Amino acid sequence: MENDKNFDAIIIGGSYAGLSAAMALGRSLRQVLIIDSGLPCNRQTPHSHNFITHDGEKPSVITQKAKEQVLSYPTVRFQQGLAINGKKNNDGFEISTVDGEAFNAKKIIFATGIEDVMPDIQGFSACWGISVIHCPYCHGYEFSGKKTAIMANGERALHLASLVNNLSTDLTILTSGKANFEAEQAAKLEKHGIAVIEEEIVKIQHKNGWLEKVVFGDNSTRAFDTLYAAIPFKQHSAIPVELGCDLTEQGHIVVDNFQKTSVKGVFACGDNASMMRSISNAVAAGNLAGAMVNKELVEESF
Repeated sequence: MENDKNFDAIIIGGSYAGLSAAMALGRSLRQVLIIDSGLPCNRQTPHSHNFITHDGEKPSVITQKAKEQVLSYPTVRFQQGLAINGKKNNDGFEISTVDGEAFNAKKIIFATGIEDVMPDIQGFSACWGISVIHCPYCHGYEFSGKKTAIMANGERALHLASLVNNLSTDLTILTSGKANFEAEQAAKLEKHGIAVIEEEIVKIQHKNGWLEKVVFGDNSTRAFDTLYAAIPFKQHSAIPVELGCDLTEQGHIVVDNFQKTSVKGVFACGDNASMMRSISNAVAAGNLAGAMVNKELVEESF
């Protein structure tokens, strides 16, 4: 199998969703290739939470254990590398890597995740996933009762504030520009004692990724323990769009209830296809994608 270039399925992305899909297929004795670049989006996050049986574990430890279990199935192969191109062929699809290798498969599963687009704020990226965070469910409990900021504006800021308000009574919204709240929204913030600062954020002062102060354009500072940030993202891989997969208005890959994309034979799972950005959701979606790929293979051959 090591020299074989033809597979039942190629899974691009070897983190939680991809490994979960591979396990489902490996247990059905499908010939599977996982191609992974080794750069998961949560690589800076010190601990994973809200994933039952693994609460508080390091993400890398979860991944390594999952990889060992998946690769115990003899029909699953792991390829370290970066997939850069994809095209349809007579038998399905061809995927090429940056190293010049090409592999063929009847089905493709994209578990490629998304890439966060960091703002031009000094210190922001160094704190991302550590004390500058995106999800109250993944990180909120650990910062409950702490001095908390939310970097967002308008409806997004209000949504985050409503979730975080249950975790901290010391909550401030940083709009980094003119606040954009309707009268009813502003009244809700005032009712819950949530302050709004419009001054532009220019720097996150931190120590080894742990936030100490936010520095504003007028040189004033405010001390916080954590900062929730609603930042834009893009697809980590351009291949899904290259193959013709539709994207939502938000930028996720469009999938149906069975993780099928708009392109026949192509599936997607995990952060690249869902607003529910968590390990538990990625594992569940990957398991379903693997099962549905196997179902299609069965229907085509039986």
